[in-house]
Amino acid sequence: MGAEGELRRTLFPLHHPLCDSDGRNWPLPPAILGLQPAALVDHVARVDWSLLDRIPGDRGGSQQVAAEDLNHILSEVKAHILPFLNEIPPIIAIAGGSVANTIRGMAAGFGVSSGIIGACGDDEQGRLFINNMSFSGVDLSRLRMKNGSTGQCACLVDADGNRTMRPCLSSAVKLQADELKREDLRGAKWLILRYAFINLEQIKAAIRIAKQEGVSVSMDLASFEMVRDYRSHLIDLLESGSIDLCFANEDEAKELISREPKVDPEAALCFLAKHCKWAVVTLGPRGCIAKHGNEVVRVPAIGDTHAVDATGAGDLFASGFLYGLVKGLCLEDCCKVGSCSGGAVVRALGGEVRPENWQWMYKQMQTGGLLLPELKN
Repeated sequence: MGAEGELRRTLFPLHHPLCDSDGRNWPLPPAILGLQPAALVDHVARVDWSLLDRIPGDRGGSQQVAAEDLNHILSEVKAHILPFLNEIPPIIAIAGGSVANTIRGMAAGFGVSSGIIGACGDDEQGRLFINNMSFSGVDLSRLRMKNGSTGQCACLVDADGNRTMRPCLSSAVKLQADELKREDLRGAKWLILRYAFINLEQIKAAIRIAKQEGVSVSMDLASFEMVRDYRSHLIDLLESGSIDLCFANEDEAKELISREPKVDPEAALCFLAKHCKWAVVTLGPRGCIAKHGNEVVRVPAIGDTHAVDATGAGDLFASGFLYGLVKGLCLEDCCKVGSCSGGAVVRALGGEVRPENWQWMYKQMQTGGLLLPELKN
């Protein structure tokens, strides 16, 4: 059996929002569902510039590598570790991927019922992904386990907190488009996607089902390389009118409109807003701009802490913004909550917010008069 294998099993029974024939009530489905066809484990480390100069691809972006290249990078990491106070161990392995980061943040930090749709391998990395996500309260009833390996990514963080990503998914098990069912999305409010050409069929299938089920769709533009290399397919998705909310960072936004007469974040925001109900462009330490209908807001970044690691900043911004939408907050407050959660994750290594940094976020929200999450003990 190949790495993709056949569907082996779901980890837990799929929850349906209806009563069964005996009249028993099943738990309600998650309000937020994220599609990540291939589970991913991030290996995060702070490294010196010399290693970043030697690996293929642009620094600061995300570029697929072969298994042998990933293994070589990971073997070199230990020789290039940057010492940093309170970072023990210097290399951490956690469940990763943009969608997983956002979903985990919504469940753990905002108390919003959230689940993930995808597949993981029956290996050590797959078990790590399951344990990390389930510990954070993520619903895994739509995560399939298959024979084969789980995807991995080297997340290399420089002295300034900027991250360079080198994922390897070539041999990873993956959820196929024809495995997606209407039951996967039934009863949810939002579907979260990350644009990726290798997952285009799964993305299209998920969007089609979401629209059939009345589920809103949020999409992140992934990386400037993905926008640059597969721009025409991205434009087709946006022009279909099926994306309700789109997130882009400044580099992605500029790349999206690189062929237009004016190339700046504001022009990119207007371009996105022509096709999406909500459009957001994050600007790093300068905050973000967002548009909904005729309303445009600009919100500064929260806090003045130097970023230890920018991994997950945009993903956790999305967690906070979506929390705001689910709770019915205005556009400006959605951006403010997103800035709080994005600011929380960059205070430590990796794309997972630590408990003390959630507390920092709640304090920032309280100071700003924002609606605090109702968390279960």
